[in-house]
Amino acid sequence: MELKDLLYGISIKSIKGNTTEQVSGLAFDSRTVKSGTSFFAIKGTAADGHLFIDQAITNGATVIVAENLPVNLNDTVTWVEVENSAEALGIAACNFYDNPSQKIKLVGVTGTNGKTTITTLLYQLFKALNYKVGLISTVQNYVNDRIVPASHTTPNPIELNSLLNNMVEAGCEYCFMEVSSHAVAQHRISGLSFAGGVFSNITHDHLDFHKTFDNYLKAKKGFFDSLPKSAFALTNIDDRNGTVMLQNTKAYKKTYALKQMADFHARVIENKFSGLHLDIDHKEVYFKMVGSFNAYNLLAAYGTAVLLEQDSLKVLTLLSNLSGAEGRFDYLISNNGIVGVVDYAHTPDAVQNVLSTIADVRKGNEQVITVIGCGGDRDKTKRPVMAQVACDWSDKVILTSDNPRSEDPQTIIEDMQAGVSPSNQRKTISIIDRREAIKTACLLANPGDIILVAGKGHEKYQEIKGVKNHFDDKEILREQLNPKS
Repeated sequence: MELKDLLYGISIKSIKGNTTEQVSGLAFDSRTVKSGTSFFAIKGTAADGHLFIDQAITNGATVIVAENLPVNLNDTVTWVEVENSAEALGIAACNFYDNPSQKIKLVGVTGTNGKTTITTLLYQLFKALNYKVGLISTVQNYVNDRIVPASHTTPNPIELNSLLNNMVEAGCEYCFMEVSSHAVAQHRISGLSFAGGVFSNITHDHLDFHKTFDNYLKAKKGFFDSLPKSAFALTNIDDRNGTVMLQNTKAYKKTYALKQMADFHARVIENKFSGLHLDIDHKEVYFKMVGSFNAYNLLAAYGTAVLLEQDSLKVLTLLSNLSGAEGRFDYLISNNGIVGVVDYAHTPDAVQNVLSTIADVRKGNEQVITVIGCGGDRDKTKRPVMAQVACDWSDKVILTSDNPRSEDPQTIIEDMQAGVSPSNQRKTISIIDRREAIKTACLLANPGDIILVAGKGHEKYQEIKGVKNHFDDKEILREQLNPKS
């Protein structure tokens, strides 16, 4: 591809060199640069790509795209000065792969909680409707039936457009994609063409990155602000910031809710471990999924499918047979009736959603035992709040490790303990080893009791001091509740 075609649509301040230069690849990490690569110098959270320009040239870069050009320019490469290197990379990646998002109906789902479940439901639903479909999610990416491992909620622009291009080549007509706040703030979705956007909810999270809740809110809103007139914007108006998402969007606006009138409305008739009984748009349907938060997720998926011109009755029929995403209210029942629930809940609101769902479906005389930790090197302000929520909604709480990463797990637990009130201290114990914590919860449980293991959900690893070790909450629960012997 010629450089002039790669740069189409990018806000350029100056170019020094040959715009007919052939570009064979894109990179923002100098270590991945090969001959003929265009290197984008991006100011990241951990490092500034401008410091690695010389290394990129040594490795074969023929084009350098940067916000600040060096004083002495190497005349063997073409220099492109731009307003924003990260945004430029997003647009360039779209151009490099011939804008695959324009050849597929791409729907983005954003919000603190529910993104993975909504996108997974839509992927499963449209597969059941006999379409070829792509999925980009926290758990796994799919190109129709082919699994592509996921490392981030939203991949970097090069990976993202390569993935979308693979979907187009595989004949996919739709792609359902999680859009994280990081992805919006870091311009990972710049240049993409969306057919629709969905907002689930917004609560306390990622303040380690965004610094303030207002910045976090603006990042989510930024996705809707960028939607075109041809797209739809579907928002949960039961969330107090739901209407904020629609304030400046050009997309046509639609709403969903459980608590008030909306374009798509549902009412919970019954909520049990066996599933949900809902009234959706005056049709009663039984679903396999549990909890009012899943009523919102199902409603969002239903509304999206209808906005994508699918038959409403057929959509409800197929949705009633789906089970959602792995690690989201994923439960098993032991031989003696102990219920073990694994959930990815890692924000105060998500923990409360899961525990309130358990409160709704419990008979009243069982214990609720919660095993919970908080991730290291992440937003510290939510730690005491999560412990407080867990204590308020549980009979016993075991504070333990999540993914400590580079932090001391004991320090993380101490941060959580700050949120445990004097009246709740008697029901709380701390066990650093997560396996031992889960084992202890199972030993404390009596027939009929409910154990919640929160925080890691679908993850099959635990990261300690930079090393990822195999760890699966559900696997350990199954071993403890139904020993092979």
